[in-house]
Amino acid sequence: MIHLDTSFLIRALVPRSPQDRQLRKWLRAGERSSISTIGWSEFLCGPVEPRHVELASRVVFERLSFTEEEAVLAVELFNGSGRRRGSLTDCMIAATALRHQAPLATLDPDDFRRFDGLEVI
Repeated sequence: MIHLDTSFLIRALVPRSPQDRQLRKWLRAGERSSISTIGWSEFLCGPVEPRHVELASRVVFERLSFTEEEAVLAVELFNGSGRRRGSLTDCMIAATALRHQAPLATLDPDDFRRFDGLEVI
């Protein structure tokens, strides 16, 4: 399973973008894609057209719930990485990917490389 960050999903919906091509390659290879409910919420905040929501719903197979376990891990990541302003959402997305042992596809790798054990692609 490949866990998608919001930034990757948004760009993957742009025809012929590098992210579109990469997501298609993963899907053709039988890879499943997921996004946290936190990332899904960010995506839905838009602006986003209904046709993009429908398309994203078809290519993102799972929207993974943000549970108490992810909340605890996100706080550990947040506190352990300097409590950077504006980074809590990234910590929440990283916590979901870590708990599901999934690599994270993102356009903002520097926002996530600081989290030990998270594979960033």
